[in-house]
Amino acid sequence: MRARARGAVQPTLLAVVAILVLLAVASWFLIIQPHQELMMQDAGGHPSTPVSTDQVAVAPPANVEAMDINQLLAEARKAMNERRVLAPKGNNAFEFYLKALEKQPGNPVATDALRETFPFAASGAEQAINGRDFNEAQRQIDLLAKADPANYTVTILRSKLDAQRKLLDKEQQQALDQQRQQQLAAERAAADKAAAEKLAQEQKAAAPTAPQQSQAQVAADSRPAAPTDQPAPQRVASTDPVMTKYVQPRFPTQAQRTRTEGWVVVGYTVDTEGNVSGVQVVDAQPRHLFDREAVNAVERWKYKPATRGGNPVEAKLQRRIEFKLSQ
Repeated sequence: MRARARGAVQPTLLAVVAILVLLAVASWFLIIQPHQELMMQDAGGHPSTPVSTDQVAVAPPANVEAMDINQLLAEARKAMNERRVLAPKGNNAFEFYLKALEKQPGNPVATDALRETFPFAASGAEQAINGRDFNEAQRQIDLLAKADPANYTVTILRSKLDAQRKLLDKEQQQALDQQRQQQLAAERAAADKAAAEKLAQEQKAAAPTAPQQSQAQVAADSRPAAPTDQPAPQRVASTDPVMTKYVQPRFPTQAQRTRTEGWVVVGYTVDTEGNVSGVQVVDAQPRHLFDREAVNAVERWKYKPATRGGNPVEAKLQRRIEFKLSQ
């Protein structure tokens, strides 16, 4: 009897297990998977769709600190739909989700959304690094670190940012060295030309006609010899400003995005301390696109001031700045 009872239990147990498996499969296809797809649609699309992190001119909501969990999640979903994943500052999906997690640690909606969109947000931060918008890239990397501190992608992004900053410093130093070499070459050429002209004038003045030479010789013979221990007066040469610090203008994000190149001609004054002031745009192509970055960079340049008679003086200069995309 006991054996028959055990034999009857086994088919029943198998049937129960089979029913549970079928229920789990049905739950996946009918509940869990549609829920995940709906959540991804709220978060800005399918995971295979790249997420843009470009800044959008949208006014941030008022008094974010006073929002409850539902309001924060609603603002986050709205930002994801408008592709404001990491930017602009204070009005992006990551900041709303992180704020929601501050108020309710472990919130499943915020946690899942941050995890699902992390790879694509990281791509946006990398774009900011490649565009050399280093301050914005640093801010976005900090947001990614708050969302997932242990993710190795954050370490990679920080390394790339540091490498790009070092590369920019190297390029600026090379440009400064080239500028100094050009100025030194121009100064040497100007000094050689002035010396040649002076020598030619002296030779011409030292070759009078025969009657003049005889009269000059008689007059010289009749005059007492001039003392020879008096030094000849020295002329103090004048010099032009020499750049000592060059700052490379930042390539605007908008121009980087549209692959636009151009140039700006700026005029400015170098004072007696070597500082730059009065920077003005004289001409530009295209207009207004590169003006601000050019002026910001020129205002940070430093010079060895120009001199006249050995004294430092102000000098007016003009400079054409090229904005070229790296190949």
